[in-house]
Amino acid sequence: MKWYRKAAEQNVASAQNDLGGCYYFGDGVQRDYAEAAKWFRKAAEQNHVIAQYALGVCYDEGRGVPKKNVEAAKWFRKAAEQNHVKAQHNLSVCYAKGQGVPKDYVESYKWLLLASAQGDESSAKAIPLLESLMLRAQIAEGQRLARGFEPQQGSYASAAGSGVGPSQTGPTSSANGFFITEDGYLITNAHVVANAAKVRLVTASGLISAKVVNVDAANDLAVLKAGGKFEALPVAASRAVKLGNTVVTVGFPNIGMQGFAPKFARGEIASLSGPQDDPRFFQISVPLQPGNSGGALVDEHGNVIGVVSAKLSAAAALEATGELPENVNYAVKSSFVLGFLESVPELASKLKDPNTSAMQLSEVVEKAKGATVLVLVY
Repeated sequence: MKWYRKAAEQNVASAQNDLGGCYYFGDGVQRDYAEAAKWFRKAAEQNHVIAQYALGVCYDEGRGVPKKNVEAAKWFRKAAEQNHVKAQHNLSVCYAKGQGVPKDYVESYKWLLLASAQGDESSAKAIPLLESLMLRAQIAEGQRLARGFEPQQGSYASAAGSGVGPSQTGPTSSANGFFITEDGYLITNAHVVANAAKVRLVTASGLISAKVVNVDAANDLAVLKAGGKFEALPVAASRAVKLGNTVVTVGFPNIGMQGFAPKFARGEIASLSGPQDDPRFFQISVPLQPGNSGGALVDEHGNVIGVVSAKLSAAAALEATGELPENVNYAVKSSFVLGFLESVPELASKLKDPNTSAMQLSEVVEKAKGATVLVLVY
């Protein structure tokens, strides 16, 4: 313990990992999960593969740190990408159950195959069970991804395998989108998909790919297309919207902190124009968080009257006025959405007719929830 600590305090990652192990198992010192997690983290942040796996276990079991599925999956992924067999198995479980990551049988299957190939018996036994839940195309895709896997080489990767080269990483950002046709056309913000190499959607049936059909950068709008059948929302012209009208949105903000369950927010039309009286936007009092971009702004009839777009910059407001803004948010008006959709001629006949009668709030929320998806950008 004495010499591990001396080396660990000089930032030697292997010593930090070993010191964390001593505290975790009570080896030579009284068991202390918080101290274990502290030293595992120091080593993990230096890319020590065993420490990354151990820190993932701490978060998965809530030992020494709060139980957080997102953090557990994050550290399992880092170790799995360096070919740590147990991390690969655990990451597979995360994807199979949707714990800390969107449920994705293809990704789960890929990591099971990789762990099984290294002799992990639990993974080998789980493969037939997972295959029974998958389509043939999903199995083929998982096998393709496993064949193409090349482990990353970390500073201490030799403890879990060798090999160099890039591997598939997680999404770089997330936002929202909502279907406007039942055959898979959906709307989000242009800034959400800007420079995207790949876009995937988290749906009730799992992760699916989507392609960008057209972008209107000036009005911060994008139309995407996914394959399948979906619930869709009607888009109504925003000309009849009045100051003070009640509006709602459903989305997936801050998934790293708040999780993957949909979140509801309600407010009013605070202004019929946006920043500096920009006529393209509504100002809304709907509370928004990072990750709310691209969500549908829905009225009391269940119609889309806008697309959630942005918050007033706190830094800019503080510099200009000396005060922080309070709940000043914006949405692109639906009339501009309808104008943009004219650039995709095949869409016009597929749009749903706007609703003309008021609904119960619970029904409005349920319909918005059914048509809204989490958009993952890679």
